[in-house]
Amino acid sequence: MRHFRTILLAALLSVSLTATAALSANEAQARRIFDKTYSMVFGPQGCTLSYHVNIIGLYKTTGTIWYKGKKQKFIEKRYASWCDGRSFYKVDTKKQTIELHDPNSPNRDKYASKFAFHPDNYTYHVRGQKQYYEVTLDAKDGVSGYIKHVKALIDGRTYAPVSLKIKVALFWTTIKISNFHSGNIGDDIFTFPRQQFAGYKFTDKRTE
Repeated sequence: MRHFRTILLAALLSVSLTATAALSANEAQARRIFDKTYSMVFGPQGCTLSYHVNIIGLYKTTGTIWYKGKKQKFIEKRYASWCDGRSFYKVDTKKQTIELHDPNSPNRDKYASKFAFHPDNYTYHVRGQKQYYEVTLDAKDGVSGYIKHVKALIDGRTYAPVSLKIKVALFWTTIKISNFHSGNIGDDIFTFPRQQFAGYKFTDKRTE
């Protein structure tokens, strides 16, 4: 069930900032709102947020994640990762293992290809104003892939992400977002603290 982080990235990180022709006024507004939130999350200033994931009541987890350009880090009760742009470390505290991956290798996340997200494969609509915007993405007819629908709740004043509701195949995944902060993210946050995991089994998978 760890693939929900791939879903989160797909729903936000992969959104294109290019303009799309022949949009209705509502669709154009939806894209503007979504792109504003994108820039706050994945702009060069970096960001951090906490998340609570619920996959139709079958799987729940909480954690905190940081982004800055190609760098990222997340911490949960069992799993954690650090990526400084050159090396990608995955930690399993239950198994006491560390894996080192090439950050550009698809092997670092076997679910990434399954949840590929192409923004022009969706229609965009927005409703609400003032307190919250609900931006809805629906896959166009004939589009393949696992992500069929996305509902992003965005703060109407700050444009901060509040929650994501994503339909993957037949299941809905809800991701509640809190403690969002954009900017002032130091590079040292993404340095892997090897000394904290002394005694863990280490596997170098950069050549795989």
